[in-house]
Amino acid sequence: MGDLARHGVIVVSGLTRGIDTAAHKTAIDAGGRTIAVLACGLDIVYPAENAALAREVVRHGALVSEHPLGLKPDSSHFPRRNRIMSGLSLSVLVVEAALDSGSHITVRCALDQNREVLAVPGSIFSPGSAGTHHWIREGVKLVTRAEDILEELNVAAIGQQLELQATLPATGSEAAILRYLSQGPAHVDEVRRRSGLSITDVSSALTMMELKGLVRHVGGMSYVSTR
Repeated sequence: MGDLARHGVIVVSGLTRGIDTAAHKTAIDAGGRTIAVLACGLDIVYPAENAALAREVVRHGALVSEHPLGLKPDSSHFPRRNRIMSGLSLSVLVVEAALDSGSHITVRCALDQNREVLAVPGSIFSPGSAGTHHWIREGVKLVTRAEDILEELNVAAIGQQLELQATLPATGSEAAILRYLSQGPAHVDEVRRRSGLSITDVSSALTMMELKGLVRHVGGMSYVSTR
């Protein structure tokens, strides 16, 4: 997971004991980002010993839950949680799974959601590898190293696409604002007046454009294009 995180891959897992905990910790230790999907309310950490890890996940990513605050974990919540984990992901990696493991629910959700499924093989004598071997026989991709996963995800191409998208206006509002900023710094009110957009639209667009590096705030509520 560390090599994946260092390549910009966001690790999504469930914050439970075992591989989930290891996945989050490894991603954080590698300086990467991670998302934990909970089977309870956001104000409850399960298992309790992962409370410190949950705080680190918030600092390096996000905690996600569809449940209201105060709702305690229940066995019926975990299958529903798994569909969110697979839905958030480009690909699902099965590291270890017994034949009756809850990982099978995640895999089925991933396949239903047209997500790629990858599996790590193990010893033929290990019950914990019986599930991964089952899915490999069913045709999921066998991987043995981080490079196999990066190749399958085509991370380099995804990164190039995201970089290109970040340098282009995403909406008509952004394109219109860029036209008025290309001649030099302009005040927010001037941009609003010349573009005909509402002040709310101008302010929100400028905020997103500044995050994307398309414009720069030069003080006094004035902005300039960086292109």
